[in-house]
Amino acid sequence: MIDLHDRDTGTLIATISEEELALLVRELEEESGDDQDYFIDMGTLHLLKDAGAPAALLHVLGRALGERDGMDIVWSRRG
Repeated sequence: MIDLHDRDTGTLIATISEEELALLVRELEEESGDDQDYFIDMGTLHLLKDAGAPAALLHVLGRALGERDGMDIVWSRRG
């Protein structure tokens, strides 16, 4: 399983599947091949929705984003 955290606060946003991580990696911009963080905003959520992201993933990302204009998320594998 993969944990997503708010990079600024360290708060756990969600635990996602390998398939959901693959979608994030495929659809979001990485600065390098070993990048494990992404900037998200409302535009990102729309892009992910159009790419077929599960509603549950969109919900937790939207809830974490809240009223902010954008945020950085970071992922890590458990274990």
